[in-house]
Amino acid sequence: MIHAYESEDAPHVPILIVEDNELNMRLFTDVLRNFGYTVVGCGDAESALEYLSEGDLPGMILMDIQLPGMSGVDCTRAIKADQRLANIPVVAVTAFALDGDEARFRRAGCDDYMPKPINVAAFMEMISRHYVGARQTA
Repeated sequence: MIHAYESEDAPHVPILIVEDNELNMRLFTDVLRNFGYTVVGCGDAESALEYLSEGDLPGMILMDIQLPGMSGVDCTRAIKADQRLANIPVVAVTAFALDGDEARFRRAGCDDYMPKPINVAAFMEMISRHYVGARQTA
């Protein structure tokens, strides 16, 4: 399932959130919209790949790792293997915090890693580092 959330005067290049937990999706969406970003949300990897195959490309992807069906790691590998999608920054946002997990995510193609629960200031700093596109400023 794909959901689009736009802020008034939001940029046209969305951030794609791939997250199956509704509370996390709502938190990420609310924070990003509050900072002027447009958000597209997908509840699983398959929906994300469908969105990426059909629509305009996002300015970055926030990827949960534990997803129903295809994992976030496998979804990231598929994204990075597609020449049209390979340059989109992918950030793993996950509760996985075991030794070696960050390295595993990076080997799969993730450009960065943000542990859950998120720190909003660190989250927004990471967004500003990776987002490819223009954001409306107040």
